Amino acid sequence: MEPKLEKKYGLFTAIAMVIGIVVGSGVFFKAEKILTATGGNLKLGILAWVIGGVIMISCAYTFSVMATKYQYVNGIVDYAEAAMGKTYSYYVGWFMAMIYYPTITSVLAWVSARYTCVIFGFPITGGECMTIACLYLISSFTINALSPVLAGKFQVSTTIIKLIPLFLMAIVGTFTGLRSGMTVYNFTHYVSQSNSNGLFTAVVAACFAYEGWIIATCINAELENAKKNLPLALIAGTFVTMSAYILYYIGLAGTIENEVMMAGGESGAKLAFQTVFTSAGGSLLFVFVIISCLGTLNGLMLGCTRGIYSLSARGLGPAPKVFVQVDPVTNMPVNSAILGLFLCGLWLFYFYGANLTSGWFGFFSFDSSELPIITIYALYIPIFIMFMVKSREMNFFNRIFMPCLSLAGSIFMVVAAWFAHGMAAVAYLVIFSVIMILGALTLRKAK
Repeated sequence: MEPKLEKKYGLFTAIAMVIGIVVGSGVFFKAEKILTATGGNLKLGILAWVIGGVIMISCAYTFSVMATKYQYVNGIVDYAEAAMGKTYSYYVGWFMAMIYYPTITSVLAWVSARYTCVIFGFPITGGECMTIACLYLISSFTINALSPVLAGKFQVSTTIIKLIPLFLMAIVGTFTGLRSGMTVYNFTHYVSQSNSNGLFTAVVAACFAYEGWIIATCINAELENAKKNLPLALIAGTFVTMSAYILYYIGLAGTIENEVMMAGGESGAKLAFQTVFTSAGGSLLFVFVIISCLGTLNGLMLGCTRGIYSLSARGLGPAPKVFVQVDPVTNMPVNSAILGLFLCGLWLFYFYGANLTSGWFGFFSFDSSELPIITIYALYIPIFIMFMVKSREMNFFNRIFMPCLSLAGSIFMVVAAWFAHGMAAVAYLVIFSVIMILGALTLRKAK
């Protein structure tokens, strides 16, 4: 008899999980990029947050319906298998293990170090920052590899902490800005004229902040009345997240002029917090921002440590007998975790050379914080199409309307990435193709 997970989560707990998984460093990291991409046009920036949020909500809903249809199926790899078959799901798993998790995790290690350097006055591209980034990366790996229970508790505590600076800035910043006139000024004065690709660039940046919701579909087997509560939890959780991000963005506009925020770069957010909450209070809230980033890093490291293991458990990937081993004491796939850390180190080295220097890799330099996320949306496209083909027993809204909306959103993300990144997207596709060819060779060997 197949073992089943207990139904232990209610609706409100599930909503909190969704919010905790999605909310992270992205809103702090990308808010300034969205402001710059739109030339300080707050209305256009808010539109970018809304478009990204609507795409997230529609895709989350479609996957939640899929999760209730395949009651004991968990995660994107298994949804891909249910819709497209084992071969396609293998390539999705290979991409997640080799590119998606390690690229995003390595970027978050740097983002965490970046804000730490702002506190101490260190340069964000120097040796100090990269040393701290490596320390954060290794520390997160150590916690996950040696004590998964401790890693879980850390994740829960950071979920609460990460909401504090968001809501304080949203409420106090907006109130202060309306009283002083700063909000009206920033909404009516543009710093520069946004180029034709400004909105696309802003939407792609917003997708980084919204990423992570797909992980929330994994709780369906542990959720009470999952067929009703999982769609509600995903919709409510993602809607609250989108609302919090937009309100935070408006709150920032009430603190300092957009020109100062854009010119300040990584220090802009710190200056905004200190303007509203005094120097000491602003620094304390900025520490909360760092903890928020570390919480997100911890959650993604959890995925990294299990990346190759998820393939090895199916008898696929390189040396499945090696990477399928689970430590009897910690209940962790240690070999898979070690490879995950190694891949994070490689991608951190790449991110530094491609994005924080003059471009070590020349033509092959691209933004590894955004393009892998866009690839996920591209991989969703055939899954949505096949879901519509196979789910004939479902009503029109669940089978056609929402999947079509999700499909349109995914296609929009791919188009936006092309306009936002141009030839850098081509460079990424070349490296992506090489890695996927290596995956094809390991699959062929396994068969």
